[in-house]
Amino acid sequence: MTSISEQLFDALGVMIMGMGLVFIFLSMLIVGIKIVARLCKSEIQPTVAYAPAPVAASATTLDPKLVAAITSAIHQYRAKD
Repeated sequence: MTSISEQLFDALGVMIMGMGLVFIFLSMLIVGIKIVARLCKSEIQPTVAYAPAPVAASATTLDPKLVAAITSAIHQYRAKD
């Protein structure tokens, strides 16, 4: 029968070996993904969305009928409670 210290030493060796294999596998996976990303670069560049042209100042004012309709709808909604 082996002693507890020998069993702990064996367990430590297995743990280190397992962690090392996982580290090596993940490192190879990252390197492989980077290689594939470089080989399969898309020729299409992403388009940059430009901000729309500023709208005239007269269009920024709200229609009084629209404001009245929104206000009425809010009052009716609050009155239901």
